[in-house]
Amino acid sequence: MEEPSPRPFPALTPEQRYHFEVNGYVVVPDVLSRDECDSLREALQETKKELRARPEGYEKQPGEPRFVANNPHHVFMGEILQAHPLYTSYATHPRLVGMAEEVIGGDARIVEMNAHINSRDPKYDPTAETKFGFHNGIDVPYGSHTKNNLFHCSFVKTLTNLTELGPDDGGTVVVAGSHKIDVPLKDMIDAAYADPKLIHQVIAPAGSTLLFAETLIHAT
Repeated sequence: MEEPSPRPFPALTPEQRYHFEVNGYVVVPDVLSRDECDSLREALQETKKELRARPEGYEKQPGEPRFVANNPHHVFMGEILQAHPLYTSYATHPRLVGMAEEVIGGDARIVEMNAHINSRDPKYDPTAETKFGFHNGIDVPYGSHTKNNLFHCSFVKTLTNLTELGPDDGGTVVVAGSHKIDVPLKDMIDAAYADPKLIHQVIAPAGSTLLFAETLIHAT
């Protein structure tokens, strides 16, 4: 049996780690190749077709994927880890795990794996006021600590875009720097809307990974 590739450490360059420390996130380019992105996209389309082909009343078994949302312009599939070998390979990708563990400050455990297939909502109005579903996954006092003057978070996510994300493609947005601030969530969100420069949007080529702490306020 082929030995797994070792996880790199450090997995982030000093510049990437600095960006993470300041902003609570960093976009790491070239994590996946073009061929890997294409293969994963094909697998996700297969999984979507399989889910839509399930008969009415289908009883999902543990470990099987499911639809969280199933709309013409947005499909959100959850619990996909064991649905295809490529998903498992992605979840255990040495570089991705290495990045996560560097931020966690210890061993990583996979708790969820999901996928989105997006296209523009036909009801989208570019002139409407922009509002995001801002949230975070864990609070600062409970979910984070500092060691050797570096910030660590026990709940970390890696989001890899399989197609290019341009400024009009609805990529993930974050409230930069909110990962370290222990004040009411609403106060930080209000501050971000009052000063939109605090809201950073992910714009990146295919194969790039957004690494962020779940104390960071974020949305799509």
